Amino acid sequence: MALDIANPDEAILRKLCDTYSDLTADEVKELVQVIYHLADSLLYPDADVFIDIYNEVTKSALVVYHRQPLIKPSMYEKTVVGLDALLENEPGVLRSIATGLNTLGLIAVSQEGKLITQNIYPIKLLDKTIGVLIVETDAGTPGMATSNDLKPSTIMSAEEEAQNFFVDRLSENVLIFDGDGYLITANEEAKQLYKKLGYQDEIIGLFYDNLTLDYYTFDYIKFRAERSSSNWFFDVETHYLQYYFTIKYSWIKNKQRLVVIIQDTTEVKKREEELVLKAVAIREIHHRVKNNLQSIVSLLKIQERRAQSDETKKVLHDSISRIMTIASTHELLSKQVDSYTSLKQTLTTVIHNFHHMFGNFRDIEIFMHVDDSIYVTTDQVVTISLIVNELLQNIFDHAYLPNQSGKVQIIGKIVDSKIYIEVSDDGCGFDTKTVKADSLGLLIINGYVKDKLKGKLNIESGKSGTKVYFRFQKSNDVVV
Repeated sequence: MALDIANPDEAILRKLCDTYSDLTADEVKELVQVIYHLADSLLYPDADVFIDIYNEVTKSALVVYHRQPLIKPSMYEKTVVGLDALLENEPGVLRSIATGLNTLGLIAVSQEGKLITQNIYPIKLLDKTIGVLIVETDAGTPGMATSNDLKPSTIMSAEEEAQNFFVDRLSENVLIFDGDGYLITANEEAKQLYKKLGYQDEIIGLFYDNLTLDYYTFDYIKFRAERSSSNWFFDVETHYLQYYFTIKYSWIKNKQRLVVIIQDTTEVKKREEELVLKAVAIREIHHRVKNNLQSIVSLLKIQERRAQSDETKKVLHDSISRIMTIASTHELLSKQVDSYTSLKQTLTTVIHNFHHMFGNFRDIEIFMHVDDSIYVTTDQVVTISLIVNELLQNIFDHAYLPNQSGKVQIIGKIVDSKIYIEVSDDGCGFDTKTVKADSLGLLIINGYVKDKLKGKLNIESGKSGTKVYFRFQKSNDVVV
C-alpha cells in the first residue's frame, strides 16, 4: 500500500516521534509501515492495539498510534494518542522498551483508570527496540494470557512453605522460579520492589520473562544451566529504566529451581555519578583559575617592562614567578581525575616553570630525587609548589655570585611515616642568625609550612651551601 502523508495516523505519529524521540528517519519509517500493516490486518479483532515509543522528554512511554477493536467498541472514550503511559500504571510498556523482551498478560491501569490486560511486543529495527506494539483487553476478558493464570506447580509443598518463611526474612530481593520458569516464591522485599516498578498484580505465578530486569530469557538461562554438570550461577549488572541492579542467578540442578537475588544499587550508582560530575566541575574550575592567573601574569609583565626602577622590576618578576607557580599547579590539577597528585609530578611542574622563568639567566642545574609512591592532596599541591618555588627563587637570588655555576638538589621521601622534602644548594651559604625573619620569602615559607601543612621547617647553612627541609603528616584522604 502506498504511504500517504495525508493519512492522519501517519502524520500524528511522525510529529510525535519528531517532537519527543531521538528516532532516526529509518526508524520512524519502520513504525509507519507497522501502522499501515495493522490498518490492513485482521489481527487482534477484539482488542485495542497501540504503538508506544520512549518519550525522551518525560522519560515515560508515549502513545503514538491507536487502532480500535474491529468487532466491538473500544475500551477508551477519548483519544489517548499523545499521552504518556506511566511506569506506575503500565510497567510492562517501559519494561519491554528497556529490555526488548515480550511482556505477556500483565495487569495494568489505562489512562482512563480502567483495569486492563496487556500483551506487549517490541518493534525492532537492526536489533534496536524502536517502539512496542501493545494489545489491550479488559482485565476480565477470557482467552487473554493474564498474570492471574497461575501454573499448578505454584501450589506450595510444606518444604516450600518453610523455605518461604526463611526467604521472607532476607533483606535482599529474592525470587525462586520452578523448572518451567514460573515464580513460586518471592519475599516481601521483592514484592515491594516490583510494586515500585509499577506491577499492579500479584507476581507469584508470573512467568520469568515477564519479570526479568535484564535481557536474559528463561529459555536462555535454562539452556546455559543444563549444559553445566553441576549447580550453575552467574552475576550481572543491569540498568533498568532509572534504576541500577546487580542480579545473582543460581540454578539448583537437583531441585530444578532458579534462584534470583536482586540488589538495588541505584543510590550507589547515583553517588558515583555525582562524584564524577563534581570531579569534572572541579577540574574545570582549576582550568579557569589557571587562565585567570595567566591573564594577571600578562598584565604584570607589561608593568615589569615599563618599570624604571630595578627594585620594582625585581618585585614584579618575583610576583610573576609566584603567580606562574600557582597557575601551573592549577593546570596540573585540571588534568587530574583523582583528588590527589604525585609529589614527583608536582615538583617536576615547579622545576619546569622555574626553568622557564630563570633558566636563561643562571648556569644552575636542578636535580630531583623523589619517591614515586608519594602522593599529596590537591590542597597540599599548591602549598608545596609555592614553598619550593620560593626556595628556588632565594637560591637563584642569593646562593651564588654572578656568573657562578651551581647545583641544586630536591629530595622527597618518607621519613618516620611523614613526608620529607629537602631543597639544598652548594652555594656560599649564610648566617641563619642574621637573616631577616620578616623578609617576604621567609614569611611565605614559614607561614605555609606551619599553617598550611602543619609541619616543621629547618634551615641549615654554612660555607659548603644551604639545606632547607620540612616534614609534614601524610593526609588520610590519600588512598592509592
